[in-house]
Amino acid sequence: MRGPRSLALSGARVLIVEDDSHLRLALEDNLLLEGCAVVCAADASSASRLIDAHTFDLVILDIMLPDGDGYSLCRTLRARGSDAMVLILTARSLEDDVVRGFEAGADDYLAKPYRLRELLARAAALLRRRAPQSDTIELSDFGIDRRARKVRDHSGQEIDLTRKEFDLLCCLIDRHGCALTRREILDEVWGRGISVDNRTVDNFISNLRRKLGWNPTSGYRIHAIRGVGYRLEIDAEPSGNGPAGY
Repeated sequence: MRGPRSLALSGARVLIVEDDSHLRLALEDNLLLEGCAVVCAADASSASRLIDAHTFDLVILDIMLPDGDGYSLCRTLRARGSDAMVLILTARSLEDDVVRGFEAGADDYLAKPYRLRELLARAAALLRRRAPQSDTIELSDFGIDRRARKVRDHSGQEIDLTRKEFDLLCCLIDRHGCALTRREILDEVWGRGISVDNRTVDNFISNLRRKLGWNPTSGYRIHAIRGVGYRLEIDAEPSGNGPAGY
């Protein structure tokens, strides 16, 4: 049974570059069901023409192509000024191959054979990263300036957060109301593939609660979900220039 559509995927313009017709059609069908606008290419030359003619939010790119490789195509995409998020698909999951993909300008990778739900989740995560965010977040008792990386309380007093604490706070606010696993938080805040113990998230959450003064009776609660992770709950209505959905 399919879950609900991802809001991040709905309406996204997606290019699939995959020479395997069965995989290409399966991806296309599932992304269409998610509400994406999808075009496909079976080789690098066709993909290059599509890149010249269209603007994409996401490119799902197979590395092994009949007339070239995805690394070169990704470099071409970046050289032409595209800011599309690039998810590379590769049967070659050795570290050197993955690093080569990132150096070419890819944003994430998925090793074949992959699970469809994981691919859709990664695609949605990339599109959330691409979505424009306000430089400032105004809550009823807090002001957060992303550009200056500062947090101020209701009296205007700056709250001293470390770099990772600030990134964690923004992650929770951007995804408020959503249950996030520790692994999802680690991937978004520390970076995918970084070797960090899951319990690190618990320690940082504890520090945030203490520094921000959030507790079970405040309008903002970082709720622990047993066996899963955390969810930021906001009771107070924010004002000003908050993220979409506030």
